[in-house]
Amino acid sequence: MTPFIAEIIGTGLLILLGGGVVANVVLHKTLGNNSGWIVITTGWALAVYIGVVVSAPYSGAHLNPAVSIGLAVAGKFAWESVPLYILAQFIGAMVGSLMVWTVYRKHFNVTDSGDAKKAVFCTSPAIKHYPTNLISEIVGTFVLIITILYFTDASITESNIAVGLGSVGAIPVAFLVWAIGLSLGGTTGYAINPARDLGPRIVHAVLPIKNKNSNDWGYAWVPVLGPIIGAIVAAGLFLLLSPT
Repeated sequence: MTPFIAEIIGTGLLILLGGGVVANVVLHKTLGNNSGWIVITTGWALAVYIGVVVSAPYSGAHLNPAVSIGLAVAGKFAWESVPLYILAQFIGAMVGSLMVWTVYRKHFNVTDSGDAKKAVFCTSPAIKHYPTNLISEIVGTFVLIITILYFTDASITESNIAVGLGSVGAIPVAFLVWAIGLSLGGTTGYAINPARDLGPRIVHAVLPIKNKNSNDWGYAWVPVLGPIIGAIVAAGLFLLLSPT
């Protein structure tokens, strides 16, 4: 297992389970149809947990270009590794979304709403207003990255020896994503991850989905640029507040 493969698998699992819970809630004739926002945010949080558990020992479980960029800006990750990680994250996100479509294909076929079908793959704003939507993604990602940076600084030691938490160490990240979804996700669907949104959006564009809506490429830059800005701002504040 290499970091590149770990990021593909981890991000793939993230999108398989995250996109899967959206499909279960919004597509017609599923057993979870119309089960609501709490189910979606909980499913995404647990999807993060699974992706982190699997990939963390090998890649650090970034699973998100904003995380890779934020850690690099903060001096906690090598810049030369960032492009490879981002490539792996996009591959994983696209594969994961393809798997969701494969699992729920019959339900895609019986769902009339193009908006619902697209929602399985990518985000859309509740009220489209680019400046406000961009701010929402910046703020959500800022919370994600600044908290992760302080997670990575924390340590449990005994006689100067680090004590590992194993899979339990992924739980705080899951709660973090859950909190962001519950509190800040209602405006844009909280992409907070360029690969999570753009990769599946491309897959949605090429798949033979009946009666699908436009991919809304005019909006697609928001869940890419917003998380990157949020990550840079969070890393900059972290450096500013860190002792020299």
